[in-house]
Order: sequence, then C-alpha cells, then structure tokens
Amino acid sequence: MTATPISDTSARQAFRDAMATVASPVAVVTAMDGRRPHGTTVSAFASLSLAPPMVLVSLDNRSHLLAIIRRTGRFGLNVLTSHQFDLATAFARSGEDKFEGIPWSPSEDLPRLPGSVAWIAAEVDDCVTGGDHTVLLARAVTAERGAGSPSPLTYHQRSFGTHTPLVT
Repeated sequence: MTATPISDTSARQAFRDAMATVASPVAVVTAMDGRRPHGTTVSAFASLSLAPPMVLVSLDNRSHLLAIIRRTGRFGLNVLTSHQFDLATAFARSGEDKFEGIPWSPSEDLPRLPGSVAWIAAEVDDCVTGGDHTVLLARAVTAERGAGSPSPLTYHQRSFGTHTPLVT
C-alpha cells in the first residue's frame, strides 16, 4: 500500500477526517491586553508535567491572542463544561470583541469565565513552533476544580458533546 503525501490536498483532508475521530476537551484560553480581555476556543491542550505542574496549549500562529500571550507571558485556561458550548462557539469566531456580553471576573489578573469545570492560570516557559501553530509550554501558578462534578465539554466528529463514563 502506498501512502499519499500529506502535502497533497486530498491527503490533508484525510488527515483532518482522521483527527476528527479523536475526542478532545474544549477550553477557552484568555489573556489581558492592558485592561481589555481576549480569548479563543481551543481543543489542543493537555497536562504536561506534575513536577513542576505544567500544561501545553496550541494556538494558530496568526492568532492575535498568541501575540498578546507572547508579550505578557501569561494566560488563563478555562476548561468548559458540557453546558458551556455557547461559550465555545462565541470564542471560536473571529474578531476582537468576543467578550462582549460575556460575564467574566479577574483571577490572577487574567479573565476567568464562571462555571468552568476547571481554571488554570499559567506562565509561559517556552514557545515551540510546529507547522501553522505554536505550542505554549507553561507552568500552572493556580489550578482549581469547578464546583460539583460537571461533565466536560468535548469536541468529536466536528460536534460538541460530553464524556459518558462506561458502567463496569
């Protein structure tokens, strides 16, 4: 069997289709530009290390938010619940006024969205360019689990959903 090079348009689509089979958690990455909050929806983030506590987040190289984070060296990670798909959609769109009409509060001087399943404030240690994205490697300075045990928001097969535990 001969593999088609990923640089081919049909192979890139095949790659996108293959990656759509992977369920990913959904979060809104936030930062402050002076007194103005900024944010964007991501599904490419993960725990990286426990000692020290670190996360990784991937942002598009053209992202205005990435430029702000590179300048400030900090970001917030709001891990969304299954009931917050409207926030995921709002922060996934283009534009600079994504916070218009969205309640938030400062936490560690970063924009925090209420009701998230988890909140992490992080300081960037390193930025690694990978293709059309940059991976931020960051130390968690604050980490909090949300109240109760809400289901996380996931993205799978190009749709929002949630995790359902298997009964064993």
